[in-house]
Amino acid sequence: MSTLLTQYLDRPIFRVVSDVAARKGVRAFVIGGYVRDCFLGRPCNDIDIVVEGSGIDFARAVGEATGKNVSYFKNFGTAMLRYRGDEVEFVGARKESYRRESRKPIVETGTLEDDQLRRDFTINAMAFSLQADSFGELVDPFGGIKDLSAGIIRTPLDPDTTYSDDPLRMLRAVRFATKLSTEKLTFTIVEESMASMRRMADRLGILSRERVSEELSKMMATARPSMAFRLMDEAGLLPFVLPSVAALKGVETQDGRGHKDNFEHSLAVLDNLVAMQAGKELEGNMVWLRWAALLHDIGKPASKKFVPGTGWTFHGHEVIGGRMIPKIFNDLRLPLDAMKYVRKLVSLHLRPIALADEEVTDSAVRRLLFDASDDIEDLMMLCKCDVTSKNPAKVRRIRDNFALVENKLVEVEAKDAIRNFKNPIDGQYIMDLYGIEPCQEIGIIKEFVKEAILDGIIENDFAQADVLMRQKAAQLGLNPVK
Repeated sequence: MSTLLTQYLDRPIFRVVSDVAARKGVRAFVIGGYVRDCFLGRPCNDIDIVVEGSGIDFARAVGEATGKNVSYFKNFGTAMLRYRGDEVEFVGARKESYRRESRKPIVETGTLEDDQLRRDFTINAMAFSLQADSFGELVDPFGGIKDLSAGIIRTPLDPDTTYSDDPLRMLRAVRFATKLSTEKLTFTIVEESMASMRRMADRLGILSRERVSEELSKMMATARPSMAFRLMDEAGLLPFVLPSVAALKGVETQDGRGHKDNFEHSLAVLDNLVAMQAGKELEGNMVWLRWAALLHDIGKPASKKFVPGTGWTFHGHEVIGGRMIPKIFNDLRLPLDAMKYVRKLVSLHLRPIALADEEVTDSAVRRLLFDASDDIEDLMMLCKCDVTSKNPAKVRRIRDNFALVENKLVEVEAKDAIRNFKNPIDGQYIMDLYGIEPCQEIGIIKEFVKEAILDGIIENDFAQADVLMRQKAAQLGLNPVK
């Protein structure tokens, strides 16, 4: 792997930092992710500068030299400025010690060597010198460059110490292995670290759920998120992170009949979805659709039943799974809007499949459009990804039937405008017409009209709905007052 990195060291900010360091008589270094990504040939605009001294004071001097505003984070002893498209963060070199019950370190001023020792992985502990007499020289005391070339995730210190001090590093190991892997080189976590994770997995309990969900979200945004969940499973972390996903593992056999491993199936669905999203920017609900793919079958363990002569069944697992989503999202402190979206897709993921296996009626399509609304395309994509059979003929038949469902969706939507359905009859109209206050009868009438439209008895039209509404109101003993 080449160490000729002049193209990465010619950024103007590095010369400014070098000049300020010389003037103040301190040593400054580029460290961490920027150095790692230089060797990987990956673009990076996040630059970490470590200074042997006060990072905040040093940042203030760099801000004066560049004429840029500096943001200070005194609680963390860091400062940040933006310069020519780069986000540059400054921190003083430090050494850390930890109490077992907390991941918050006791921090003391230190040297570059102290700072490198506290880093999570060897590939993140490399530094470039910004001193005038050694500008660009690689400082790599733990062999990070060799680990990077070999695709190895390894801790600078004994992994038990590294992971016990800050258990979040276990999830970061999984994330970096997943994020940095390519078709040419798969990153692996050394067995010593994996064994340590299995011993230290319960230490994840001292982490805030926000930090855990932040790591999971970053894993989900990688090119191969399924790799992260396999690694977490192998390291014994998954039951502490997403127990509902860990519960999907395993195959039970009875009377010689077994069911598929729903954990592996869920990861296959996730892989299918990532392949369909390839080349697209992850925007809108695209990452949350990945969550739906991962969680779509989480209701199966609770619904699993063996029926003699039939085999294993999972009736109602989509309903159970939908009910589980709010607790999962609440536990991980994930957004409410995303929770509603994922819950909808998990709850509905069998509907298009059932339609594809049966006669595609207008009524069934209307109800699917009504329930899925603007998320119908995402639901259909999830259902296509849910086809993981190894039988080509079965796959071809299901895909052909899905095409029929999609054509019917377009046809019904064009004719009936069911997506984002709005009842032609609203409660205020009923109250004004019959001179009544809010009451149960209003809900009965509106539901009756809605069902008639979805069943195709009347069109989604006010005049037709008004006639039907008056008939139902008369049955309920209501008489118009005007």
